[in-house]
Amino acid sequence: MTAPASPAFTASTTLKPLGFDPVKLNGLSERLIRSHWENNYGGSVKALAVVKKQLAEALENKDTPPYVYNDLKREHLMRTGSVVLHELYFDNLGGDGKADATARSALSDAFGSYDTWETEFRRIGLGLGGGSGWVVVGYNVHTAQIENYWLWDHLHGPPATMPLLVMDMYEHSYQMDFGAATAKYVDAFFQNIRWDPVMARLEQARRLAKG
Repeated sequence: MTAPASPAFTASTTLKPLGFDPVKLNGLSERLIRSHWENNYGGSVKALAVVKKQLAEALENKDTPPYVYNDLKREHLMRTGSVVLHELYFDNLGGDGKADATARSALSDAFGSYDTWETEFRRIGLGLGGGSGWVVVGYNVHTAQIENYWLWDHLHGPPATMPLLVMDMYEHSYQMDFGAATAKYVDAFFQNIRWDPVMARLEQARRLAKG
């Protein structure tokens, strides 16, 4: 049988280009960034396309057991999360790390002060050191709140939340440069945040919240 070619069962195998020159990052090596982009992000992009094709074929096959199909759906969820979070991560790199008045005001309004936001964000990251996960500043369109979130993997995230700022805490994102020195990676991440896309995401999330 011919598998359906609908958008729900197809995915591009083209990697989203980096929006910055990795040579020019402050404290993060070109070797680290290119390996992360090509192997980890790129691997998930390619895997997602394969999984979607397999889902289409398995759906067409009436003999596919539901538990087998759901194994593919779990992989679909994981790879989708990896692709999306990696693209957001790379898109918020390439800046000078300096939050402008608008960004500082938004975070101060949410947390009481910009420093309180940064303290919690960094603490979550350090707590994930040596393991896996993400730190995400998100805007919850249901509660209309900006919050910091701890994510253990690509599969689970807070409902109704649009990621604003994303920091990868899987070891592949820093081990090549920093070994187990997680704090040095977090410092380097902050030195390279590009705040323009972060604030653009916030504006979009607020528009969605208003309906």
